[in-house]
Amino acid sequence: MTGLSLPEEIVLLTLDDATGRAIGRQGIAASIALAGAVMMELALAGRVDTDRHRLEVLDDSPTGDPVLDTGLPLLREASDSRGALMLLAREETGLRPLVLSALLARGLLHRVDGRVLLVFPERRYLKPEDRPEPREVRARLLRSIETDDIPEPREALLLGLARATALLPLLLPPELLAARQERIMLLNRIEALNRSVSETVGDLYLYRLRSV
Repeated sequence: MTGLSLPEEIVLLTLDDATGRAIGRQGIAASIALAGAVMMELALAGRVDTDRHRLEVLDDSPTGDPVLDTGLPLLREASDSRGALMLLAREETGLRPLVLSALLARGLLHRVDGRVLLVFPERRYLKPEDRPEPREVRARLLRSIETDDIPEPREALLLGLARATALLPLLLPPELLAARQERIMLLNRIEALNRSVSETVGDLYLYRLRSV
């Protein structure tokens, strides 16, 4: 157990270890993966009940987590899980800074402001060399695929999100992915929550990708 929430783990995964820039095509993968992570964390907290087609808010009282407390009220406006994910993905510009602020406050990221081509402002988030936690997220993801051990539920959920948004090819060696496809599919089916949210995340990701 890392003490990190699923939204925090997704943000760490979607930041390139070397450059501190977001990975994934035009940020689509990162935004939809974050939306799915928020929904999964709310489900784990008992605040929502969801499957591939349905979403019900069970408890909308504050959780104490700024990210979840920003996302939860949005779900009152959704009629189904896909609509909820779309609302959360649209709010990514509000949710992501909250996650980054929490990671910065804990010393798990270091902000670097600079310029591209000496003209365009750019902000990057580097993973400190003296803190293992940010890189351990990817290492755990790798171990869950390489071994035949039953993973922790959160590891299976994280893998499901990374697979659904096509992040795995950006994070892991292609030869490993090719050799362990059966294992990846098995892990994606272990948790009912993983199956429902990951499938919906995957549908939305493909829809957004075709719209670009």
